[in-house]
Amino acid sequence: MNSTCDLAKEVIHKEISALESLLGRIGRNFEDAVSCLFEAKGKVITTGLGKSGIIASKIAATFSSTGTPSIFIHPVEALHGDLGMVQRGDVGLLLSNSGETPEVLGFLQVFKRFGLKTVGIVGRPHSSLARDCDVFLDAGVESEACPLNLAPTSSTTVAMVLGDALAGCLVTRKGFSRDDFSRLHPSGALGRRLLLRVKDLMHSGDELPLAQGDTPLRKALAALTGKAMGAVIVVTPECELLGIFTDGDLRRAVQNYENPLEVTMDRLMTANPVVVHEHRMAAEALNLMENRPSQISVLPVLDSQGKVSGIIRVHDLVQAGL
Repeated sequence: MNSTCDLAKEVIHKEISALESLLGRIGRNFEDAVSCLFEAKGKVITTGLGKSGIIASKIAATFSSTGTPSIFIHPVEALHGDLGMVQRGDVGLLLSNSGETPEVLGFLQVFKRFGLKTVGIVGRPHSSLARDCDVFLDAGVESEACPLNLAPTSSTTVAMVLGDALAGCLVTRKGFSRDDFSRLHPSGALGRRLLLRVKDLMHSGDELPLAQGDTPLRKALAALTGKAMGAVIVVTPECELLGIFTDGDLRRAVQNYENPLEVTMDRLMTANPVVVHEHRMAAEALNLMENRPSQISVLPVLDSQGKVSGIIRVHDLVQAGL
């Protein structure tokens, strides 16, 4: 008898094989489906029964979160009062593995009666649903990943991936941006990553540890310790960036100079430091700090004129949930 891990790998392998087979069927029909959904003046209405209904609901959620208004309507409920949600300009996305689900075919006739376009994601290309939809996508699989070849597994995976592929193409076709996405996801960790900008988290004004280039270390230490930012930003009198002086630079100054307290900042600082602009996303600042050979913990922040407007620490980003 196969071990549990062997059985798990067999199931996963069947799912991967089903998706590899799907790749060869992406062609003109898929392009037509994307155009049909893109050109809809109203919303995309997804439907399906059983496991197909669960996948249809997920596809509707993905569409809505990526700029394509969409709702899921249960095919039975649709025929018992929910047809009021179907309006002129809508398009139907109907899922059925067999392509012969009576409730889904009944809902299809409603779309036909209203003169609305329909796209089918169907497991059998010669079925009624595939024949009667305006566009159908072949979601057929050789077998289910279920060891009994009964429970919808590979077939639902293929259907869901087709939905994701449609959503991805619509994102590009509509020119949907990261800012658009952030407006639709204002809450939780995802919202924080997408909505927070450097300006929202940086330290500025009286909190900003500044020193000019001709300032001796003896005086700059007051800003380094008193502001507790882990660095001093070295600037010109016009607040243009010259460099940054960190705790690491302090250690090097002690090692390299006999009397470091009288050495000026322009000789001790790190010139041309990594910077971030205040209008950038906070997540980008974190990326600048982390994705480098030697991780850094603080960044000077520049305004739109290129002058120093703040300082941001990795600690601030972590506290914000990034």
